[in-house]
Order: sequence, then structure tokens, then C-alpha cells
Amino acid sequence: MSSDLTHRATRGFQLELTPEQKRDLEEAFRLFDYEGVGAIDPKELIIAYRALGFEPKKDELKRVIQEYEDANGKIPLAGFMAIFTMKMCEAPTLDEVLKGYKLFAPDDEQPGITVDDLARLAKELGETAAEEELQEMLREADADGDGIVNPIDFVKILQSGFESRRQ
Repeated sequence: MSSDLTHRATRGFQLELTPEQKRDLEEAFRLFDYEGVGAIDPKELIIAYRALGFEPKKDELKRVIQEYEDANGKIPLAGFMAIFTMKMCEAPTLDEVLKGYKLFAPDDEQPGITVDDLARLAKELGETAAEEELQEMLREADADGDGIVNPIDFVKILQSGFESRRQ
């Protein structure tokens, strides 16, 4: 199970963004297209990665630049969209999943995510959720039925979400 999450994989998943995500990427591209020529410098691509929340590895950057740069040594909009569509549709690594878990259950003393954690997070996000709705969410995610969502339950619920994206 954990080996599935320790490797990023797009194979078998739909590489499609919502119209809103596509608009957001196009807007981000325009911010980096300082000259307004429809292409960005590879150095700007590195900044775009970080601005969009990704920490690129040197070998990945080298590969995508070689794959998508045009005859002028620039990355056109189509290449930018392809690069970040793949990035945004990747399955998360185990480390990323566990960081996400910590957002829900920040207290190391507590054994897992509780209804109170869900209520706190909903409030922080400005969402309103009824107690019974939160209870139902917890029951759905609590694979072992112990009343809390532990890291294993959390990984399982995320895996099931990625399974539903399979073609």
C-alpha cells in the first residue's frame, strides 16, 4: 500500500483539469510572460513551479525544459499547460499525505482525527457544517470503526479518491 504512495504516478489517471484550474494556470502563465509573446523563459518556469506550490527537482526541470522549449529556447503556453496539468494531477507522495493529515490532526498527543478536528478545520476555512454531517464524514473515513481517523484510515480514503480518477 505505501509503495503506491511513495512514487508519484500519473499513469492510469485522467490528466484533466477543471475549467477554473485551466483559467488559473493561463493567468499564472500571463504573469510570467513579461514580454507578452506567448512564451516564458525557462528561468521563469522555475519561479512558476514554486509560485504554484511545487518544489522542482533539477532533473525534472531539465527534462521538462528539453521536452517543451520551442526553437527560441522559451516555454510556450501549451507546454506550460501540459507541464502543470501533469503536476496538478499527480498522486501525492506518502510525505505529502502525512503533511495533509497533520493539518487535520495537529496535536501529536491525540491518536487521530476527531469530529472536533473536522469542526475546527471547517471553521478555519469559513465553512459551516452540522455536527451530524461531520459525524458522517468521520464514519465514512474511519475504516477500522474506532471513532477516529488514524493515518492509515487517512491514506485509505485518499487512495479511494485517486482510484475514482482512474480511467
